[in-house]
Amino acid sequence: MTDKDYRLIENYMLSCMADSAHDKEHIYRVLYVALAIADGEGNADSDIIIAASLLHDIGRKEQFENPELCHAKVGAEKAFIFLTENGFDTQFAQSVSDCINSHRFRGNNPPQSIEAKILFDADKIDATGTLGIARTLFYNGILGEPLYSLDSDRNVLDGTNDTTPSFFQEYKFKLENVYSKLYTETGRRIAEGRRRSAIDFYNSMLSEVKDSCETGQRLLNGLIE
Repeated sequence: MTDKDYRLIENYMLSCMADSAHDKEHIYRVLYVALAIADGEGNADSDIIIAASLLHDIGRKEQFENPELCHAKVGAEKAFIFLTENGFDTQFAQSVSDCINSHRFRGNNPPQSIEAKILFDADKIDATGTLGIARTLFYNGILGEPLYSLDSDRNVLDGTNDTTPSFFQEYKFKLENVYSKLYTETGRRIAEGRRRSAIDFYNSMLSEVKDSCETGQRLLNGLIE
């Protein structure tokens, strides 16, 4: 990819970024990890990977404004239009669009090409380890979601089978399971190196919250007549 083309795509990406949890630094991390995976896997088109990585979250603003929209689908459409209107080959634009359309963890459109699988893995790796936890907590804060939920007896729920949005719920639904959803051997190796720190963080927070709530409620009940 020429420097001119890279800067064109990069500048368009920068004009679309409005979500602090999916900011330009997230984009660059995904790009860098995607290139590392491609280097380990081989036989991938680096131009497609660079363009798809840079553009994969350009539909976030639309989804944030209307949660019924899928940012992957919106972003795929925007990327195709942008690339074709700026002189890129239609087949290249479609390949980039396909990668973006299939990168979402909650989507039902699994990646097919090696480039799409690499983008999926690179994006999910940014949700692993303590980095993934920090980003999730940040995004929960933007949405006004709590750290955890309580049952009817005010016991702290650990997020398992919890349908109420919270950090613990997101950890059990996505962050704990993302390691087994990756497509590439290189991606799995990178993610595995981060897994222990995420487990330790979650277990520590759960223990601290439960201890605080259980002890506090017991003492409060003893003081209320």
